[in-house]
Amino acid sequence: MSLLSLDHLSKTFRTAGGPVHAVRDVSLEVKSGECLAIVGESGSGKTTLANMILGILAPSAGEIRFDGQALPARRTATERRRIQFVQQNPLSALNPKRSVGASIRLGLDTYRIGGRAERWPAVEAALEAVGLPGEMRHRAPAALSGGQRQRVGIARALAVEPQLIVLDEPTSALDVLVQARVLRLLDRLRRERGLTYVFITHDLAVVRNIADRIAVFRAGRLIELGETAALFNDPKTDYTRSLIGAVPVVDESELELRTRLAEGP
Repeated sequence: MSLLSLDHLSKTFRTAGGPVHAVRDVSLEVKSGECLAIVGESGSGKTTLANMILGILAPSAGEIRFDGQALPARRTATERRRIQFVQQNPLSALNPKRSVGASIRLGLDTYRIGGRAERWPAVEAALEAVGLPGEMRHRAPAALSGGQRQRVGIARALAVEPQLIVLDEPTSALDVLVQARVLRLLDRLRRERGLTYVFITHDLAVVRNIADRIAVFRAGRLIELGETAALFNDPKTDYTRSLIGAVPVVDESELELRTRLAEGP
């Protein structure tokens, strides 16, 4: 069953140099409970697409439907709550003047979730769900490591109990070891809580073991969509083939795959 549907979605920006077609006639569906990766190089339209899903940008054409209902450009609090966001830079995503707990609680207060006395325990529960002690709510963001800050960003999204989380390059600012831990955390939370992810990235290696399906974007267009294993084993476009060729080789099977793809179909 589809949770999110994009129907002929387009976004054009008017600039002094003329129109810029950031997203061009994109139609796709995100199934309930799946992780769909949106992959492409800078300028491919993936972040613009994410911003339309989040309601930050209004489409120039087309329709977004969530759980069977059309999503307007101006959304209600309930509509905003159901789709949450985890940003790329975990430090800039958190207000340095607020404690970690205050940043997480802000969503609970905004959407009036639970009684006032229940919200601090809910903040601590959200922190514990991402592997951090509840008492960390008293700390400032600057006192945390990059990996801890990103876990806080995930906890903030989880706290309001969304159905869909849009993740925009959520591990690109982290080192490889921390990145792997955060990806494992995200995968576990999705399976335990029945969450749905739209995972934005330029790096196929990041989503190879977490995404159910991959949508490849280039110049604002969806050029390939498929199950992750099938897309890696048998890419249909030269562009997807080049993206796979940039994935780091870590074992013999990946070296063999890269050699086969380089030789062509």
